[in-house]
This record gives sequence, C-alpha cells and structure tokens, in this order.
Amino acid sequence: MLESSFGLVFFLKIPRNESKIRTVYLRITVDGIPKETSTKRKWDSTRWDQKTERAIGTKEDARSLNFFLDSLILKVNEYKTEIMYSGKPITSEKVMDYVLGKITPRVKLLEEFQKHNDQMTALLGKGYARGTLQRFTITKNHLTAFIKFKFKKDDMEFADLNLEFVKDFEFYLRTVRDCSNNTTLKYIANFKKIVIRAIDKEIILKDPFKNFKGRKTKLVKKPLSTQELYELERHYFTTDRLNVVRDVFVFQCYTGLAYIDAYQLRQADIKDGMDGNLWIMSERQKTNSTTNVPLLPQALKIIEKYKDHPICVQRGTVLPVSGLATKSRTNFLRPMLHFLFYKILVPFL
Repeated sequence: MLESSFGLVFFLKIPRNESKIRTVYLRITVDGIPKETSTKRKWDSTRWDQKTERAIGTKEDARSLNFFLDSLILKVNEYKTEIMYSGKPITSEKVMDYVLGKITPRVKLLEEFQKHNDQMTALLGKGYARGTLQRFTITKNHLTAFIKFKFKKDDMEFADLNLEFVKDFEFYLRTVRDCSNNTTLKYIANFKKIVIRAIDKEIILKDPFKNFKGRKTKLVKKPLSTQELYELERHYFTTDRLNVVRDVFVFQCYTGLAYIDAYQLRQADIKDGMDGNLWIMSERQKTNSTTNVPLLPQALKIIEKYKDHPICVQRGTVLPVSGLATKSRTNFLRPMLHFLFYKILVPFL
C-alpha cells in the first residue's frame, strides 16, 4: 500500500446550534474511500488551527488535546504498518475499526491454543490422530510452564509475541526441559502452527517466527542386529513393566508396526491369510493405508503370552500397552539401551 493512497485528517465538525464549541473528528481515507468518527473531544473553534489540525496555544488543555491527537496518529500508523508488513489489503474501514476498538489484539495465547486442541479433539478419527493431539497437548503444557517460569503469568497476549519470545521458549526447552535439538524444534513447529492460525484469523499481523531459524540434526539410525535382538528377547528385566515394554518393542521388530498401530492392534485385525497362516490385516493410522503382515512365530508367542492380560481384556487389544506418551516410552526403553550396550556391544569393542 503506497503512502499517497492513505490520508488522516482531524477537523472540527460544525454543530447544528452554530456554537463555537465543536467536536473534534477524525477522517481516514484509503484509496479515496473515507471513514470518519468522533474523537469524543470538544474544542473551541477560535483556538483551533485547521492547517496544523491542532489546538492553538500552550495552555494545559491545548497541550492535552494535542497529545491525545498525536497518540491517535501513532496508533493508526503502527496498525497501518503492521497491515502493510503482513501483505494484507488495507482499508479505511479496517483501520477505523481498529481505532474504535472493534479489532483488538488482546486475545490470549494459551486460550487460543486450547481452542485449537479442542477442535482437534472433536476431529479425532476425522483427519487427526490421537498421537497428533497428544503432541500439541504436550507443547501447550510446555508453553504454559514457560510463561509461568519466565513471566510469572498464567497466559500471554498475542500482541506481546515477538522473536525474542520464540528464542526464549526455545532456550527453555533445551535447558530447563532438557529436550534434544530435534524434539525442541518439533515443539517449536507446533507452537508456530498456533501462531500462523492466529495470523490467519487476524488476531496478530506480524509473524514472530519470520527471522527464526532452526536446523534439525540428521540422525543415523542403526537397526538392531539379529544377535542383539536375540539377546534382548531372552533378557529378563527386574520389573514386569520393563518386560512388557521389551515385548512390545520386540513385537514391533517382528511386524514392522509403528507404536500407534501396535497400541491399537485388536484380535479382529488378525486373520487367516491365503497361505493358511495368521496375518495382521489392518489400517495404518498415520498413512491410512492397508497393512498385511505375516505373523512370525516370535510375534505369535507374544500375542499368546498376553491374551489374558488385564489391560488387553479391558481395552480389547492384543498388546498390554496402556499409554501413548513418548517420553514415558523413552524412559522405559533406556534400560534396554543400556542392556544392549553393556551386554552385547561392549564385548565386541
């Protein structure tokens, strides 16, 4: 939007009774289309200079009015700049609505985040998976804790978001929450989605992520060898919970199922294949594609082991998986990683 297409004028509107005391009006014109409104301030016409559009004199009342008018100009120009910066069209009606308080940036960040999560909850199974909802829920929890930690507040206004806020949140995730680089960037990406949603809703106009840069670490994933898997299958852990997690992990190794698919696997998904053996025939949640996987003896043994497990009976599932929390699973898998390193890998070093 070019400056020449924008105009702002203060003037005194003549009342019907021809009094010298008149109301100060504001007129905003964009592309030849004017909008005007009363400033709710009255002024003596004999003490008004229309060329400067200001009150005449140095008395306190004149200085007070002029300061108020300058503040209005500053407010309008800041909003106009934000609109131009965002690349969105500017209209006299939109600017006037902002002046009158009809457009307000006072929307709360965590409130809007919760609205997003509530909508996602309503769409579970209709485009969104429970695991996706959980990731956004965890992100909101981290953001809530960060705001309390950094600002001693329960929430923040979108108007207060800037690049510094984003970088401080990133630093908080890396240090206080001890998140890895890639995990941190995943939480940041979830947060950014909420901000982009707010921009689309015109809650804010500037993107605080505009100059934010983050680079994921490329991970080289080394699969277990046959020997490592063999040793893990036969190792006995000191708690039943660890043995269950181990069995679920081994089951995934022999079927190729993602954790969410193993979590949801039901007896009805196990069917006779054309070869006369049992197969897993189900829908993968992430891709919505059909999966047909032959059940190897090791996987069948695990299914048989847990067929009467209380969690399997209660949930109607094949495996006794009680939760989806990524961090919880990671904590349980760590003892297995230690086992693999010290019991299997060290002898070969």
